[in-house]
Amino acid sequence: METVLENTLPVQKPKWLKVKLPIGQKYTELRGLVDKYSLNTICASGSCPNMGECWGEGTATFMILGNTCTRSCGFCGVKTGRPETVDWDEPEKVARSIKIMNIKHAVITSVDRDDLKDGGSIIWIETVKAIRRMNPTTTLETLIPDFQGIERNIDRIIDANPEVVSHNVETVRRLTREVRIQAKYDRSLEVLRYLKEKGIKRTKSGIMLGLGEQEEEVFQTMRDLRDANVDVVTIGQYLQPSKKHLPVKEFITPDQFAIYEKYGLELGFRHVESGPLVRSSYKAQKHIL
Repeated sequence: METVLENTLPVQKPKWLKVKLPIGQKYTELRGLVDKYSLNTICASGSCPNMGECWGEGTATFMILGNTCTRSCGFCGVKTGRPETVDWDEPEKVARSIKIMNIKHAVITSVDRDDLKDGGSIIWIETVKAIRRMNPTTTLETLIPDFQGIERNIDRIIDANPEVVSHNVETVRRLTREVRIQAKYDRSLEVLRYLKEKGIKRTKSGIMLGLGEQEEEVFQTMRDLRDANVDVVTIGQYLQPSKKHLPVKEFITPDQFAIYEKYGLELGFRHVESGPLVRSSYKAQKHIL
């Protein structure tokens, strides 16, 4: 029986969560290209609040391996079920989209494909190769799943050597079982640690707030990420995709996000993006520096 979780907070969001409509010549041009060629970006399909800013700076995020996930995380709006067969033409399609949009820095992410023996890692590496071949000056971030911690699948990403490899822990240890039902907090940390040990220059992770975590738990999560030698952390506000998803327990204030940013920089992260509207790919082009 399906449990529907109602958000008991007022529908009215705090003023700091309200965003201006994206504007600007670069955004308008890219919006036109996306519509004309039916390009699939997470930016547009996920109605990201930072779309105008990122597109204006030549950054966009693309999702591969379909739009059906084998996991059922309580926070994620991507549908869960039996995925479609792998589209082996997808790497070329993504590379062509990046070329058409003239993207300077591309972020590639995917659904979890636990149904595949390779976890989807072969399509991942073929996508990186296609992008490099067709867009030699474009820099890359790969926002990867945990591949169930299977090293041979993670090694394919490492061999491709993107400028940034990211994997999100999403929440604090105590809430992981509820928020990321089929994932494990320590496994995510091990993936991040392994990436760094095997030579990835820049690693990154993200945390959502407002799910009931306490301040000290967030601090501990940041310490855990630094212990895994993670270079960049993003911290943003969780927003409930639908009534079937986990409810927002709290809207975190900008002042509290500033506290986390300060703490993260003191811990030694190279970059800390912390704010209500921050998402995994926010200011992604700066994280290669």
